[in-house]
Amino acid sequence: MTKRLTEVARKAGVSEATVSRVLNGRDGVAEATRTAVLTALDVLGYERPSKLRGERARLVGLVLPELQNPIFPALAEVVTGSLAQRGFTPALCARTIGGVSEAAYVEMLLDHQVSGVIFAGGSYALADASHEHYRRLTDRGLPVVLVNAGVDELGFPRVSTDDAVAVEQAYGHLRSLGHERIGLVLGPEDHVPSRRKLTAMGRVAGWDAGTEWVERSSFSMEGARVAATKLVDRGISGIICASDVLALGAIRAVRRLGRSVPDDVSVVGYDDSAFMTCTDPPLTTVRQPIETMGQAAVDLLVTQIEGGGVLTDELLFEPELVVRGSTAPTPRR
Repeated sequence: MTKRLTEVARKAGVSEATVSRVLNGRDGVAEATRTAVLTALDVLGYERPSKLRGERARLVGLVLPELQNPIFPALAEVVTGSLAQRGFTPALCARTIGGVSEAAYVEMLLDHQVSGVIFAGGSYALADASHEHYRRLTDRGLPVVLVNAGVDELGFPRVSTDDAVAVEQAYGHLRSLGHERIGLVLGPEDHVPSRRKLTAMGRVAGWDAGTEWVERSSFSMEGARVAATKLVDRGISGIICASDVLALGAIRAVRRLGRSVPDDVSVVGYDDSAFMTCTDPPLTTVRQPIETMGQAAVDLLVTQIEGGGVLTDELLFEPELVVRGSTAPTPRR
C-alpha cells in the first residue's frame, strides 16, 4: 500500500497524504488534483477503490496496428499532443506480432475506465475480421473514433483520407509522364482502403474486373517486393502503392530485377511518412493530412466525452500529391 501511494503521488505530482485523501473519498481536495490522482492510478495500472470505479478517468486509449510504419508514430504524436492539451492522458496501445491483440487491448482499456478510444488501422479496416470487440464499446456507450476507412456497420464517427482522390492524383501524375501500363500494389483482399483504391483505379483507368495489373500484399517491404516483381515482369512501367512501405519494397524489387527507378519503372507511394525525402531516390507519394486528421479525431472524441452529439458520417480529407525523384517520363523502347 505504501509503495502504491508513493508511486501514485510521484506520478500525479502531489503528496502521499493527498493521494490517501482522494482514495478514501475525503473532502478538502481540489477537483483538478483529484482528477490527476485518479488518472495516475489508472496509468500505473492500479485498481480504483470500489466506490470510485464508476467514474471514468480522463484517460483516452489510442490503439495502433504497429509502430514500424512511420505513419502511425506520426499520428500518435498529433493525437497524444492534442489530448494532453485538452487535459486527457493518452494510453498508447500498439499491437505487435504475437503480442497483445486489439480485442485484448479493448478489455484492458475498459478495465481502466477510459473516457474514450481512438483506433487507427485496426480490425475495422478488414471486412473479414472479427468486430465483436468494437460492439463491447458500443454496449458500454463509450465514445469511439476510427481513423481511415473501415466497415460501415459499426456506427462510429470516422476520419479518413479520400482514397479515390489519392488514386486519381497518382494515376494522373503517371499518365502525364506518358505511362500507359500502370499497376497497383494493394493490401489484402478484405482491406477496405485498398478496395476503395481499386474501385477508383477501375474508374479512372477503365479497368475491367480481374485485371492482371493488380497485386496484393501484406503491408511489408518483403510482401511488396514479391508483388511488384510480378507486375514488372508483366511489363508495367508505373506502380502505385497503397503505402510508402509498399513503395520501398517495390523499388527494391525493381533493382533486384536489374532495372532502375525511375529510369525504367516509376513508383508512387501513399502516406508521405517520415524520411521519404531521404530514400534513394526520394519517394514521390500521396500525402495523408495526418495533422488535420489527428486533430479532427480528437475533436470528435472530446465532443462525445463532453456529452455533445456528433454525426457518424465519414469525414473525408483530401490528400496531396508530392512529386520527388521516384517518378519520371516513361522509358522509350
